[in-house]
Amino acid sequence: MELAPRAAEVAESFVKPLGRRWLHVQAVATRAAELEQAVAPGDRDTLRAAAWLHDIGYAPEIGHTRFHPLDGARYLRGQGWPDTIVNLVAHHSGARFEAEERGLYHELADFPFEDSPLLDTLAAADLTTGPAGEHFTYDERMDEILSRYSPDNAVHRTWTRARPVIAKAVARTEHRLARGSQSSSTS
Repeated sequence: MELAPRAAEVAESFVKPLGRRWLHVQAVATRAAELEQAVAPGDRDTLRAAAWLHDIGYAPEIGHTRFHPLDGARYLRGQGWPDTIVNLVAHHSGARFEAEERGLYHELADFPFEDSPLLDTLAAADLTTGPAGEHFTYDERMDEILSRYSPDNAVHRTWTRARPVIAKAVARTEHRLARGSQSSSTS
């Protein structure tokens, strides 16, 4: 049974009421499907499911710590979602950097971090999609995020530190896609 359709339903129930955030989540799921060739065929449903679920921690009924990756992961774990999806939601898009800024690093450490093509590709999908579903380059998205927060804000400090690290994840995804399209064009 594919998890992505179930994830889409769960995301819709929690994120649709949040307005613009729902536009972002839908576009990230679409972008993840566009990038799925960067992960192994057996991981593609997991990628799409994680894309749908990555921001459910923003929902007020889930967001207890006000740190959406942690809140989303805790909720999903409690609902019996596969560990891989739970951990992707917990660590999506540089969450470890923000967890440090917020003093939540030890809580986030309850979810194993795995540097993987899945995590890279989820970050690429999330961080090339704007807040209302626009398509951005990674640098455009980083500039957009930084423009919304003052330099003394935890989010601004997070992305100032995380930007070069996550840029490498996005580049690895692009490399995997290019490598995949080269091998398929030579067959």
